[in-house]
Amino acid sequence: MSSADASILARATSIDHALGANPIDGLAHMLSLQFIQHALVAGTSIALLSGLVGYFVVLRGQVFAGDAMSHVAYTGALAALAAGVDLRVGLFAATVIVGLALGLLGGRSTADDVVIGTTFAWVLGLGVFFLALYTTHSATGNSTANVNVLFGSIFGISSSDARTAAWIAVGLIALLLLIGRPLLFASLDPAVARARGVPVRLLGPLFLAIVGATAAEASQAIGALLLFGLVAAPPAAAQRLTDRPWAGFVLSGILAVASMWIGISLAYAVPTLPASFTIMATSTAIYAGAALITVGRRRGERRRSHPDVSAPEQPQGQAATS
Repeated sequence: MSSADASILARATSIDHALGANPIDGLAHMLSLQFIQHALVAGTSIALLSGLVGYFVVLRGQVFAGDAMSHVAYTGALAALAAGVDLRVGLFAATVIVGLALGLLGGRSTADDVVIGTTFAWVLGLGVFFLALYTTHSATGNSTANVNVLFGSIFGISSSDARTAAWIAVGLIALLLLIGRPLLFASLDPAVARARGVPVRLLGPLFLAIVGATAAEASQAIGALLLFGLVAAPPAAAQRLTDRPWAGFVLSGILAVASMWIGISLAYAVPTLPASFTIMATSTAIYAGAALITVGRRRGERRRSHPDVSAPEQPQGQAATS
């Protein structure tokens, strides 16, 4: 039995006790479990990184590039597994290299969609090759690895993996903050930023390399197939809720962390629901809620700026005599 299976079994056997207690005792019991603690440490750092990086992904209109990175992460992980090395080596090497390549080949401040689409198709072809190679020669030793790469295994993260994920996230967030101001300038108005001496051509590949590393980091928790939702949905919700860039940047990280915590809690409370599903469902619900708030706000603004004039006005004489 793998460590992920053991953790899920421990969660299933402890759930009756947790649900039988009052909510405070149930929460305390959940937080006392080691696999929950590891999931929250890794999940919080990964979600915060995904939300902050994702804000610039959405702002720069590079959502397609973020989607491509999820498939690159899968291909890189399978390449590492087929080679018999730690899958994290393949995850980070593939995503960072491809991110840099996309930024350099695009030739502009943002990667070109044609370049991304071509790379996308090539990477998917490589993924099929490495999957066949892995299942033919290497899968007998770790038959669940392919599924874990696709859908993640946040309840199977060890304490050392959780610490590693947290430190990697801290490093990437620090790098993002270091380039944050010029990156924001280049994202909002690249022509003016270039004229003011901002290294726009350098920031593009560097940012996509950070996006790639974020994809590799998030794949370990929620899987390569689903990480795109954590990178896109909370930032998109933040942009709907505020038009102030730095406020949206912070709010994006908060919403992503909230998605992670709520998703983990739901998966713990209902053992039949996979954690990756509950995390993605929560982030989607947050975006839907933000969209509804935006629609309601716009309707209110229209009513205030265009009052209803459909009702006929009373003649002055009639109004005076009434």
